[in-house]
Amino acid sequence: MTDTTNTPGADGGDALVSAFNAVGADYIFCSSGSEWAPVWESLARRHRDGLPCPRYLDLTHETVAVGMATGYGLVKRRPQGVLLHAAPGLLQGSMAVHGALLAGVPMVVSSSESTTYGDGPGQDPGGQWYRNLSVVGGLHQIAQPFTKWSNEAASVHTLPTVVTRAAELAWRAPAGPAYLNVPLEILLEEWDGREAKPIVRPGSTHSSPEEVDPVAQLIREAENPVIVTETAGREAGGFEALVAFAEAWNIPVVEPDSAVCGNFPRTHSLHAGSDIGPWMDEADLILLVNCRAPFYPPSRRPSKATIVVIDEVPQRPHVVYQVLFADAYLEGNVTNTLRQLAKRAKDVDAGAVAVRRAAQERRHADEQAAIAAAEAKAAQAEGIDPVLVAATLRQLLDGQGGIVVDETITHSRVVKRHVQTADPDSYFYVQGGLGQGIAVALGVKLAARERPVVLTIGDGAFTYNPVIPSYDASNAYELPLLIVVFNNRVYKSMNLNHRRFYPEGAAADTGEWLGTDLHRLPRLAAFAAPFGMHTETVDAPEALAPALERALKAVAEGTTAVVDVLVTR
Repeated sequence: MTDTTNTPGADGGDALVSAFNAVGADYIFCSSGSEWAPVWESLARRHRDGLPCPRYLDLTHETVAVGMATGYGLVKRRPQGVLLHAAPGLLQGSMAVHGALLAGVPMVVSSSESTTYGDGPGQDPGGQWYRNLSVVGGLHQIAQPFTKWSNEAASVHTLPTVVTRAAELAWRAPAGPAYLNVPLEILLEEWDGREAKPIVRPGSTHSSPEEVDPVAQLIREAENPVIVTETAGREAGGFEALVAFAEAWNIPVVEPDSAVCGNFPRTHSLHAGSDIGPWMDEADLILLVNCRAPFYPPSRRPSKATIVVIDEVPQRPHVVYQVLFADAYLEGNVTNTLRQLAKRAKDVDAGAVAVRRAAQERRHADEQAAIAAAEAKAAQAEGIDPVLVAATLRQLLDGQGGIVVDETITHSRVVKRHVQTADPDSYFYVQGGLGQGIAVALGVKLAARERPVVLTIGDGAFTYNPVIPSYDASNAYELPLLIVVFNNRVYKSMNLNHRRFYPEGAAADTGEWLGTDLHRLPRLAAFAAPFGMHTETVDAPEALAPALERALKAVAEGTTAVVDVLVTR
C-alpha cells in the first residue's frame, strides 16, 4: 500500500471507489440501496474535481445489475464492480450471481449491513437495519454457496486491498464472482487515503512438454478421436486456438447441448454437431476441452475411449457432482495447451487422417442437408415454425457481426443449429435460472456497442425477466437490442416432463395440465411500447422476415425492438 494525501471528507465510500479504480473496473453496476450514499458522494466529488473513477450505472433491479455485469464480463473477461442493497438485495440478485458463477465471469459483488444498529458513535445508520435488513451470521455467509469467495471488510484501512484481493481471486481460473460484505459503518468511517496497487492480468499457467508430448502421441495413434467442448470459446483466444488444433490434427469437434458459448464455427466441416452419443462406442480417444459435464447420466461411460481432459481447473469446485472418467489431465492454460498440441501435429498417419476426414465431411454434409431440409419444411408449414425464425435470423445477421444471447429452453437446440454462429464471442447461452436474459444481453451490448445484439427468448423465460427495469436500462444507457420471443404460449419443458413422468396419468386422461398454460398473458411486445421502443407481433410466416428486418433497422437507429413471434410449437 502507498500513503497518499488525504482529501477533506474522505471516507469508506472513497476507499471503495479507489479500490474499483485499482481493480481496473470500467463500470460499477448498482441496484441502489441506502448504504451507498458514501459511494455516491465520492463519485460526485470525483466528477466535480475531474478525478478518475469507473462509470456508474444506476439500475433499478438487482438481476439487471448482476446480469449486465455478467454480459459485459463475457465479452471483456475482466472483473467489474456490482453493488446491491443489504441482505434483501443480495438475496434478490443471488440467482444472477449464481449464473455468473456458472458462466465463469469475474466480478466483485458487494452489499452491506450495520454493525452498531444505532448504538455506536458517529452517524445514525437508520432503524431499518435493526428491524428488517440484518441476517444472523452476516451477508458473506449467505453469499458463500454461490460465489467463488466470500468475506467481510472489517476495516476501512484494509478495504481497498480486500477489494483488490477479491478481484484477483475472481479473475483467476475458474473465474467467477467474489463477494464482499462492506458494513455501513465502514463506509462512513474516515479514511486515511492509502490506496491499493492496481491489479494486473493473471499470469498464465502452462502444461509442460513432458505432459503435452504423451497426449500428442495418443492423438497420433488414435484412429477415431473426437473433441468435446463446452467453454473453450470463453477463454481469451480459445476459439481460434481450438480451430487451429482441430484443423492441425483433423479432429471433429462436438459442442454438446451443455455448451454455454460459441466454441467452434458451426459452419466448419469439422463441426460434428451437438450429440456425443454416436461417439460413445466409436471413439478411441475423447479430448474433453473445458468440458465440465460431458456425459449424461454421469455414469454413461464411453465403451473404449481413452479420455484426456484439457482444462486449467478440470474439477470445478462449485459443481456438486462431476464425473469425467479422465485417463490424463493437461491442466495448463487451455489456449496455450491447444496451441502446443497444434504444433505437435507431425508424423501423422496420412491414410488414417484421410479416412476420418472423409467420414467427418460426410457427416457434416449430411447435417447441412438435414438443416436445409428442416428449413424447407418449415418454410412450407402453416403458421411459424421455430426453425423458420432461427433460419431467418441467420440470413438477416449474415455479415453483420451479430451476437446472439439465448435464453430459450425448448427451442435452444433449434437456435444453435439454425442460427449457426461462426465467429468468436458471437453466441452465449444464459446460465442458471431463467429471468436474466435481457440483462445479460444489455451487458453484452455495453461491451460491444458496435455489434448488433439479438436476444432469443421463450415466452416463459420472458415472464421471469424484470422487464420494466431492463427496458429502463436499455433506454437510459442507449443499449438497443433486438429481442425475439419464441412464443408458444406454454411452459413446454414443464409440460413435457409431466407427460414423460406420467404418460397415462390423471392429467393425460382429463387434459388438466397444470403449471404450463400461458395463453392468458397479454401480447408480450406491448410492454415495450411505453418506453418508445419498436414493437411487433407476428403470427404469419410471410410477415416474419419483413418484421425482423424492420426491427433490425430500428436497432441500428438506436431503438430496442421487441418482436413477439407466435410459433407453432
